[in-house]
Amino acid sequence: MPSRSQRTRSVLSFFAQDGATQTLVYANADLTKATQAHEVLVFAEHWRALTGRWPALLVMDQKVTTQPVLAELDARGITFLTLRMRSPALTRHIEQLPATAWQVVRLDRDGAYRRPRVADAPAALSAYPGTVRQLVVTGLGRDAPTVLITNDRATSAKALIERYARRMNIEQRLAESIRSFHVDALSGAVPLNVDLDVALSVLAGAVCASLRRRLTGYHHATPDTLQRRFLSTSGVILNHGQTITVRLNRRTYSPVLRQADIPDVAVPWWGNRRLHFEYD
Repeated sequence: MPSRSQRTRSVLSFFAQDGATQTLVYANADLTKATQAHEVLVFAEHWRALTGRWPALLVMDQKVTTQPVLAELDARGITFLTLRMRSPALTRHIEQLPATAWQVVRLDRDGAYRRPRVADAPAALSAYPGTVRQLVVTGLGRDAPTVLITNDRATSAKALIERYARRMNIEQRLAESIRSFHVDALSGAVPLNVDLDVALSVLAGAVCASLRRRLTGYHHATPDTLQRRFLSTSGVILNHGQTITVRLNRRTYSPVLRQADIPDVAVPWWGNRRLHFEYD
């Protein structure tokens, strides 16, 4: 929504983030309640079409998947890690676990919740064939235990807990996109316009991530910071035939751009003309 305390129409949207670079790599706002749980499979097919292989690991919120979808991921050889909803029966089961079922793990993190207790055991799900590995975790700062399920039976409990915790980074990336690209504001009455907007936001986020990796001291800068200090710089565009030169005016942060040594790029939709940057 454009601002707080407003009620307006909304659309369902799905975002996927690369775990290594923390860059948003996929978005889709063309969802319905009936199809939202299968969007994980759509993303997996999209990833395979681009890379030639299935994703190595999908870490998901419980709201974007169902047990039959998890079964399909397992059938395709895709490792998944997600939360399990705490039903009354599951809560009673956790309360009845013996003391011998728990072990303490030490997490590589700052703060007070570095030594949670974990109960690691197989579990059966009502709509999932076979069993999954279930990790019941207490001592993470929440009143209720966190319940993780996965088909990864080789990775240590410590590594799985830390890996799922990094899923929260996607919320930071979404907050950056809201602040920088206004992805929380509807662009029109047609959902297709919103879908285009979120796709362009993913593209803009990837471009900003590529730029900040070249800028010394700005490897973790947010897109709005890059926009203020670098992208909004004025200048002139010179057409030299096969080379298009962008000459940027001098600013406080111009030395950072010079040091970045941004290479020339051949732009396909310009007839492979070369894009070149110069700095006053």
